[in-house]
Amino acid sequence: MKVVIVGGVAGGATAAARIRRLDEKAEIIILEKTGYISYANCGLPYYIGDVIKDKYDLTLQTPQSFKSRFNIDVRVKNEVLSVNTDEKYVVVKDILKEKVYKEKYDKLVLSPGAKPIIPNISGVNSSRIVTLKTVEDTFKIKQLIQDNKYKRITIVGGGFIGIEMLENLVHLGLDVTLVEGSNQLLGQLDSDMASFIHLKLMGLGVKFVLNTIVTKFEETSNGLNIFVNDQIISQADLVLMTIGVMPETDFIKNTTIQLGIKNSIIVNDKMETSVKDVYAVGDAVEVFNFVTNERGLIALAGPANKQARIAADNICGLGTKYQGFQGSSILKFFDWTIASTGLSEKQIKKMEISYNKVILSPNSNASYYPIGNVMTMKVLYNKENLQILGAQIIGSEGVDKRIDIIATAMRAKLKATNLVDIDLCYAPPYSSAKDPVNIAGYMIENLEKGLVKQFYLEDIENLQKQNDVILLDTRTSFEYQRGHVEGFINIPVDDLRNRIKELTLGKKIYVMCQSGLRSYIACRILLQNGFDCYNFAGGYRFYEINRLNQETCKSRFGCGI
Repeated sequence: MKVVIVGGVAGGATAAARIRRLDEKAEIIILEKTGYISYANCGLPYYIGDVIKDKYDLTLQTPQSFKSRFNIDVRVKNEVLSVNTDEKYVVVKDILKEKVYKEKYDKLVLSPGAKPIIPNISGVNSSRIVTLKTVEDTFKIKQLIQDNKYKRITIVGGGFIGIEMLENLVHLGLDVTLVEGSNQLLGQLDSDMASFIHLKLMGLGVKFVLNTIVTKFEETSNGLNIFVNDQIISQADLVLMTIGVMPETDFIKNTTIQLGIKNSIIVNDKMETSVKDVYAVGDAVEVFNFVTNERGLIALAGPANKQARIAADNICGLGTKYQGFQGSSILKFFDWTIASTGLSEKQIKKMEISYNKVILSPNSNASYYPIGNVMTMKVLYNKENLQILGAQIIGSEGVDKRIDIIATAMRAKLKATNLVDIDLCYAPPYSSAKDPVNIAGYMIENLEKGLVKQFYLEDIENLQKQNDVILLDTRTSFEYQRGHVEGFINIPVDDLRNRIKELTLGKKIYVMCQSGLRSYIACRILLQNGFDCYNFAGGYRFYEINRLNQETCKSRFGCGI
């Protein structure tokens, strides 16, 4: 059996190694158009930022190491130009030798990945505008900055790569500006959670703008002018474009291989394409979402590795099936960690799923332990069947642990209320006796048992206009005086029983505290005294972060510039 694999890195290299482990006799060829076969793609920004010092640490395998360990023929700088699925061969250009040749196959694995999106606007072809995908891109960017002593960098696009590059360039002491076309950074988060990211950047003095689409670049003797319509919004020595990626499938458009979303390759759960003996994996494939069963794209290394293993298994007759992607992701953000899994609230709304959510601010460790910090958690679930739909967490300690627990619970199809039953490790340096995941479960359980009702950030403006409700802040007088929501009166929770007669029976009461705990206790007191009470999801801390974000970012040029 002769297997030809188009593309290396997470998909192609993993498939090749797995096939070899399953079939010692197979002839395996990897055709990779760049100069590197297997490298730490996610580590590229950290090399530019001098966190990773040695460029050789980025290379996981070389053609020589693949040959010696796996007996695999790796051909770098060999670009596949087209595929003939009838006669089962690929047309390849050897870039170094400048020759074109055909390579026949019995089985073909397509792992071409995705290419950066470049907008068709004036000046975009400037040599001062770069993208980051390959090792070569990484070396080029670092060399440009070092050789030319560039100080002003503008990043266009606030997704994963844009944010990681922003942190690393700031780490180098450079003057960085980020321009984002939508109303928030990190689109996998909901806007209420992204507010934390915006305020963090403001606090660090990092310049960024939202709701801003670049329309033109103009090269000058001193760098690049960056325009929105006729207005210069930034000047830079170097511009990094990170506005997204597209499946790199131009070379198969003239075949009968079926294409889907954004010209991605449609595959089944065995990673088989519509053409016999042709498989596809990685960023270029359309697969199904584990949470929704709908088809979509996922450009992450974890799913690519899993898909590659499954394709290899099926090539070798094991019959393994892909169980779908979940979109679990994590990001270092200065001294914070940002993580999410499953669906966001905005996705759930688009799908018109009946859902509920809890927002909490638990400590990462026991509150009395000297090392530990508050994290912000948002957990979403289906009101009809209690399926956990997604979660988002931001904090400086323990975020990865909690998001992985929730992701595992989703994969195991536990109900949201089952989060209370998960038996987790406890010691003061690592958690509290009630782990944040358990607390989220307790909150959901209380909602589902009718022990508490909630109101949300988006309800406050309307409630402030009503005369037939009571808005109650149960924090201490000192906390209330430092800042409170307009229209909320203050009765500290510890005084509530003695002052309950100050409240009008028959009016709905909407209660807030700093995090949601004291207001929950207040609601339990009020409910058992005949009041109709609602607890604010997230607490004043959550409200204040979002209020500050809205005030600062209300105009498109209002965020940090």
